[in-house]
Amino acid sequence: MIVCSCNVLSDGQVRGCLHPGPGCPRTPAQVYACLGCSPKCGRCARTIRGILDRALAEAHSACTTTCGAACTLKELKEEAA
Repeated sequence: MIVCSCNVLSDGQVRGCLHPGPGCPRTPAQVYACLGCSPKCGRCARTIRGILDRALAEAHSACTTTCGAACTLKELKEEAA
């Protein structure tokens, strides 16, 4: 599904730039930079934020079963909120 018509970005492309670790984009602006473009009208920022939030929540829920309290995703999720 196209989430940004100005830059013709799909939800798959947005999810594709999300990777575990501290270098993972945490804001729509960082996603744009990761994908080599910049926001134009900005109407897609809310949708990109939703994709980021869901991906971070999924990563954190998977992480809690393996690394528990030492998980850095919890801290990053709190920073993003």
